[in-house]
Amino acid sequence: MTQVGVVGAGPAGLTLALLLHRQGIESTVWESRSREYVEQRVRAGVLEPNTVELFASLGVDERLRREGLVHDGIHLRRQGRTTKIPLAELTGRHLTVYGQQEVVKDLIGACLERGIRIRFETPVTDPGELECDFAAGCDGFHGVCRGAIPAGVRTEHEHVYPMAWLGILAHAAPTTDELIYAWHDNGFALYSMRSPSVSRLYLQVSPDTNIAEWPDERIWDELQIRLGTEGWRVGEGEIFEKGVTPMRSFVCEPMQHGRLLLTGDAAHIVPPTGAKGLNLAVNDVRLLAAALVAHYVQEDDSLLERYTSDALRRVWRAQEFSDSMTRLLHQLGEGTYEARLQLARLEYLERSDAGRRQLAENYVGLPVAEDF
Repeated sequence: MTQVGVVGAGPAGLTLALLLHRQGIESTVWESRSREYVEQRVRAGVLEPNTVELFASLGVDERLRREGLVHDGIHLRRQGRTTKIPLAELTGRHLTVYGQQEVVKDLIGACLERGIRIRFETPVTDPGELECDFAAGCDGFHGVCRGAIPAGVRTEHEHVYPMAWLGILAHAAPTTDELIYAWHDNGFALYSMRSPSVSRLYLQVSPDTNIAEWPDERIWDELQIRLGTEGWRVGEGEIFEKGVTPMRSFVCEPMQHGRLLLTGDAAHIVPPTGAKGLNLAVNDVRLLAAALVAHYVQEDDSLLERYTSDALRRVWRAQEFSDSMTRLLHQLGEGTYEARLQLARLEYLERSDAGRRQLAENYVGLPVAEDF
């Protein structure tokens, strides 16, 4: 028997366990995969200031501060023109690029050091059967927890985009100082990085793309076409991982039912264009931990009762921003009219301080104190 049963040892579940432990609340984490698997699973890599600050408060940011790449802006590119969005100048806040698998390694290490039980390779088939006061569903989009909310109770909002991302990791030193988001007639491309020697790049492809039809040479050629400018090229190197990720938006309401509470991808998915997925998951557990502490320490359930509404405020804001970034930069199959609208919007961002400021504020995320 434990006070809080956490299903899933991803960033959401592990962060929740650490937040609860700090307040003397006992939890156990159940994870269907092995420790090796979850520590190698490549996912997001852009951390908002709120996320970095929360990790710092938990004392799990030593390696993040040392190895994370601090970014003060992003570049928007189209037709050989580049517009810089100076995030730090416009908001006073910056981003940190640090791979999700590295976050997970740090969180697992901290949990085990502090005596938090993590049961790897122990699948949960029904969260209702866990011996605990509350079950936290942190098991991702394909996990079992969301399905435990009766169909008649939950409402699911979903939009599937007519494209996917082909993503690669390459042993290639980045040749850009900031992330580059590129609009191109051939489709969107993104230049990101994971370290001074590893680049993370994406190409827009069709959802039914066969990865075997994209040998390394074809990938690099297409990246050069979509991202390159006169006198500058994408840095190339050995590709050591590649995969195709479909694009969808999804929100489940409510995010709680009885003693079951959902967090992160178990409750919502955003297209990766806005770099919000991991950050939304961390915000969920920040709210959920505060609600559980109020329940156990102050015997106050008001935060638990409004957990869904509080969490969904930021979720829907992130959905709108991620959707707008996706529609701004991708070829949507809607012809030349849509393309001309996109180029007009990108030109507006080049010319308007107000437009750049609005994008910057959404990209780095509102400070927690201003959000709630």
